[in-house]
Order: sequence, then structure tokens, then C-alpha cells
Amino acid sequence: MLRLDLADIPVASSETARHINRRIVLNLIRDKQPISRADLARFSGLQRSTVSVITEELINDRWVVEGTIGRLPRGRRPTLLLLNQRRRIICVDIRPLRTAIGVSDVNGVFSFQEVIPTAPDPQRAIRHIIQRLRPLLKTRSESPLEGIGISLPGRIDFASQQLVFAPNLKWPVTDLKTPIERETGLEVALENAANACALAEVWFGRLGAVRNLVTITVSEGIGTGIVVDGQLLRGPTGMAGEFGHFPLDPNGPVCSCGNRGCWEVLASDRAALRYYSESAARSNRSRQSNLAFEGLLSLADQGDVLAGKALDKMAFQLARGVRMIIAGLAPEAILFIGEFTAAWQRFEPRIKKEAQQQTISAVPVTLIPARDGQMARLRGNVALVLHKHFGVSLPDLPSLKEAR
Repeated sequence: MLRLDLADIPVASSETARHINRRIVLNLIRDKQPISRADLARFSGLQRSTVSVITEELINDRWVVEGTIGRLPRGRRPTLLLLNQRRRIICVDIRPLRTAIGVSDVNGVFSFQEVIPTAPDPQRAIRHIIQRLRPLLKTRSESPLEGIGISLPGRIDFASQQLVFAPNLKWPVTDLKTPIERETGLEVALENAANACALAEVWFGRLGAVRNLVTITVSEGIGTGIVVDGQLLRGPTGMAGEFGHFPLDPNGPVCSCGNRGCWEVLASDRAALRYYSESAARSNRSRQSNLAFEGLLSLADQGDVLAGKALDKMAFQLARGVRMIIAGLAPEAILFIGEFTAAWQRFEPRIKKEAQQQTISAVPVTLIPARDGQMARLRGNVALVLHKHFGVSLPDLPSLKEAR
């Protein structure tokens, strides 16, 4: 029998209900903008007076603005509401070799982007990022800045809010949040890059009613973000979803994490470049120095046999890991993010074959390539920063209907 400790069950106060109702209205405006107050009341089930109070509050807080006048067959024409597009978020995506910086509005539309090299030393990297952010902060009076979202190829400890696991960056435990907040005066939200991509799909994606999703980011390493019943799965320490470091071959190459044969050391961009370099050496063929993964894709497109074989081997290993994810998580859809999606016609048949052979679940898994991997990472940072305002589901609270 399940025992309940009644002393630990939280009670929903009027403040809790107001907080949840505000998030409901904000999400409806975000999802259905432009929308009238009457339609907000109809979709939410809230009283019109409650909707009116909340919308006025959101307008005063500069989250919502009034737009055009709607049309009705009769009666008073309503003023439509939409999110304030002048409210902006700074987004930073850190990768081992390069860091992307962007400025977006609340709808994920970017007005500024740039890419800078990532310094190998974390303190130097933080200083470089702050230097690039300073010019963006000067325009704060023109458009309010809500915060800074930062995605990284590693895991964040919830308690300390520090980067604690980043084998591809080769950084030790690092505090990015404190120095950047101190220098900018803005709140910083940190997240694993794969989780950020999962958030981007939940907020700005095209999967509609899909509520159980896995995103797989493939770059220097492999990361996975897991969405269960519409909520991002992080685990109690933020380490959930670290499939990239699951060993598929105990006799395989040494991974950056120290183990052998991890999925990412077999199926990442770096793995494909290693396959190409090894096969070129065996055939006594000269190979390009400092070849980037995009260059490998280009060589394969030009008919280079060794480049094509390297990508095929990467595709096979990637498919093995996908089959593992389908067996373990049974998602409705898997979204793939990375430069390799430019060659999706090469990768898709191999991944689909493995997915179809995983017959534990009778429901087929939808496989979707994201054509703008960098933008998915940056948009995930938008969702990360806005989540504290828009996220409806709160742990250990009553249902929305009860709160109302």
C-alpha cells in the first residue's frame, strides 16, 4: 500500500492559483497570437474578469502589447493581444571550437548573430564572451533584455549551477553563471545543448501534439534531450539523457570521458573524420590537414569514395544508438540536429532500417532531421530563459483545474 505523509502535501494558496493562471494566459497568447481577451477566456476556462486583470498586468510588465483591432460579424470589435517582440533574450551556444552569440525576441526571431572562437581555457572563454556581450547591453534601454541563456556540450549541476561534466570541452568544474551575471546584471540560465534543443522543439517546433520526444545532437560529441509528456527530463542531478557516453563497444577507441567505445566516439563528427583519416592512411593516400566535418560532407558529395565510406560507417554507428534509444524510451519522434543532416539522404535509410528492426513497440517512431542545427541550439536558449515565465507545469502542485 502507498503511504502518504499528509504533512508533506503542499496546499495551493491563492498566490499559487494566480501564478498558474498568469502562465496559462501567457502561453495562450504565445501559442495563438494575436488573440482577443474573449478568446483567452474561452480557451482557458477562466472568468473574463480574471483574464482582464491578468492581461493588464502583463501589459504593464511589458510582456504583452495590444495590436490590431479584430473583426466580428456584430458587436464591439476586440483589441487583439500579442507578445511584446521588443523584449529580447541574449543566447550563447558554446562548442569546443566555436561559440555562437545571438539576440532574439520572445518568438525566437533573431536580430543579431555572430560566431567567435572558443578559448580552450574556461576563464579566458568567459572573458571573451563578456567582451562580446558588452555592446549588446548598451541597447538595453531601447528594448528590455530578459536574460541570458547559455547552452553547453556538458551537464549542469542543479544545486551549484556549475558545469560539472564536459569531456569534449575538456573544462574542469566551472562557474559561468556568477561572473557573467556580475558583469552584465542579467540573470543567466545554463543548460546542456541537447536539452536546449529539446526545449526549442517543444516551444518553436513543428511536431504539434507530440509529447514524448528525443532530440539527438551530433557534433564533436553526441547529446540527447528527452521530453516526457511534454516536460524536459533532467533527473535529480541534471545528468539524465547522457546516452552519448553509453559504451557500445568495450574494445572500441578511448572516449574523451575515459571509457572505451562510447556511442559518441563511434558516431560523432569526430568519429567520421577519424574513419576517413584511418582509411586514407591505409591506402597511402594524402589527406587534407585540419579537415572539418563540413569538408568531409563536401568530399562525399564530390564522389570521394573514402569520404563516403566514412560517413556510411558513422551512419551505421549512429543507427545502433538510435535503436538503443527506441528500445529504452519508446519516443513518438526523434529529432536529429547537426551538420550531418545536410546529408540526410545518406543517413536516413540506415537509421530507419535499425529503427524498424526494433520491434518491441508496435508504434513506429517518426525520424525528423533539423535543417538548422545552430538555430535550434540558440532557440533553445530563448525557451530556457522564458521558461520561468511560461512553464505551466509546476512540481508538487495541484492540477490546473483545481488551481482555478
